[in-house]
Amino acid sequence: MGNFVIFCAGDFSDLAEPIESEDFLLAADGGFRHFARLHCKPHGALGDFDSLGYIPEGARVFPVEKDDTDSMLAARQGLAMGYRRFVLYGALDGPRLDHTVANFQVLQFLAEHGAVGYLVGSSYIAAVFRQETVTFPADWSGVISLFCLGSDADGVTLRGLKYPLENWRLTSGYPLGVSNHFLGREASVTVAQGSLLALWDRKNGLPKNR
Repeated sequence: MGNFVIFCAGDFSDLAEPIESEDFLLAADGGFRHFARLHCKPHGALGDFDSLGYIPEGARVFPVEKDDTDSMLAARQGLAMGYRRFVLYGALDGPRLDHTVANFQVLQFLAEHGAVGYLVGSSYIAAVFRQETVTFPADWSGVISLFCLGSDADGVTLRGLKYPLENWRLTSGYPLGVSNHFLGREASVTVAQGSLLALWDRKNGLPKNR
């Protein structure tokens, strides 16, 4: 099965990886606008369409007053369809900071349901690492920041980075993991219990080993 690719209303510079034939492309509300410059059509569209201003043909329409954001509705649909790798464009650099934070929670929701998700912005990519080890190749560069998401993150081990940690506890009340650096060698992040929100430079792309 391919990727579940969600296009949200915010900005992004370009695709982090090519769209493959087995991928499912979904427009979430204002994300429908992106398909004009991508020169393709989504397989579906959903949302309340308050930011788009019109309803695309065949879209699933939800009320404005609802519990889920449009991004969460899209994530739920992908999980229900059996997808386990999600790439969200336009979900990181929008004008609404509260929606960006909500999208961090979408990543956590996906991780709690056994899926992997990425928010691709213009300058950064965000992901949640939950009870796993993620490795990065030697050609990655720039900054990676790690923040505890939710309850304490235990057994945090960072190797191959400028500031290493060994079996550490990161808490949501202290930003110890901000502004670490790749060093031109293979690096890894391990979290034994809990979740870490990770952000790294957009130029590096997506990890290949998850």
